[in-house]
Amino acid sequence: MGHTYRHFFERPLFLVRGEGVWLYDDQGTRYLDCYNNVPSVGHCHPDVVEALSTQASTLNTHTRYLHDAIIEYAEMLAGRLPGELSVCTFVCTGTEANDLAYRMARSVTGNTGAIVTSGAYHGNSTLVSELSPDNDTVRTGLDFVVEVEPPYTYRSVFPDDQPETESAYAGLVDDAIEQLRSRGVLPAMMMIDGIYDAKGILTPGATYLQQVYEKVRAAGGLIIADEVQSGLCRLGDHYWGFEDSGVVPDIVTMGKPMGAGHPLAIVVTTPQIASEFAKKAHYFNTFGGNPVSASVGKAVLEVVEREDILANVKRTGEHFKKGLEALADKHELIGDVRGKGLFLGVELVENRSDKKPAKAIAANIVEKMRESGVLISTTGQFDNVLKFRPPLVFAREHADLALERLDQSIDAVGQR
Repeated sequence: MGHTYRHFFERPLFLVRGEGVWLYDDQGTRYLDCYNNVPSVGHCHPDVVEALSTQASTLNTHTRYLHDAIIEYAEMLAGRLPGELSVCTFVCTGTEANDLAYRMARSVTGNTGAIVTSGAYHGNSTLVSELSPDNDTVRTGLDFVVEVEPPYTYRSVFPDDQPETESAYAGLVDDAIEQLRSRGVLPAMMMIDGIYDAKGILTPGATYLQQVYEKVRAAGGLIIADEVQSGLCRLGDHYWGFEDSGVVPDIVTMGKPMGAGHPLAIVVTTPQIASEFAKKAHYFNTFGGNPVSASVGKAVLEVVEREDILANVKRTGEHFKKGLEALADKHELIGDVRGKGLFLGVELVENRSDKKPAKAIAANIVEKMRESGVLISTTGQFDNVLKFRPPLVFAREHADLALERLDQSIDAVGQR
């Protein structure tokens, strides 16, 4: 296997089975999954498994032939999106979705420039890696890409004497547009998440995205909303993260959670953009939208509605975040608690006065949590933010267990 593979834990976890919010190793030990957003409606949800196995045992081809599932699924998705977002192109991964979305934006606008947020991760193809500052420690020769800092209120990029506002952060997009112009490049798009994971789980306020959308469009670019992380009810108030800000993007990309473990991703755009792109380009994906994938996607959306997943995320997420904030009152190690719904971050600092990142302690706590039967990870530019991003069926009792084990783990590393 390639040398870029790595395990999450010092003692690799050998998993053999999953059910709901639980994972089981080869020794029969049960772990509470507080990390995986891929099995969105729970590991091995019986309805999703049934849809997959039934269709796989009947027929699986591609979109060169007619089949009902892809049309039914596209209609279901379109019915859950605002504005004119209604035309679906099916692919297999978030990387493919973002690659195609940029290609659409470049083709329709005639421009090539790309604006992304600092520390973002949008995928791992050659092109999308160039749109993902989180992938590389050294980035050179990318004249068509400019990064902007997203709102990070705990660690402001602005001087102490300059008010930190959402307008100030949005103003950085103006600077990015000017940087592109100075290179003879105009923006084709800005690709932006509904929540910024790799930067440290930052949630933008409504006015920030509203201003950013306006600035990019005024410069001739489109807005691509990357909903791989924040989509499908993850943030608790709406199906899609961008809806929290009352905005409607030009293109939406979806991935991981849409198939609850099965490789499924989608690009959704407007009829006008889809038509313009089709006049200038050809696109076909061998596995994208195949009958099995479409059947799985339908089953996931049906589970989300039938089990009222959105309400569960809001209810459980609010309870979980309050519990984390209570732990922050108890433990000086916790500098900040942030996030929304079932996507929460706990930033650890060696002391609160200078906010020095507690990277080593964070890594130690991840190991302690694993030993106690709870799986989490770290994120952020300093790897000091504990990440809680469980399956969407995570309930209050699971949050309480995670809070209990986190409290014990912090005690175990001797930081109060």
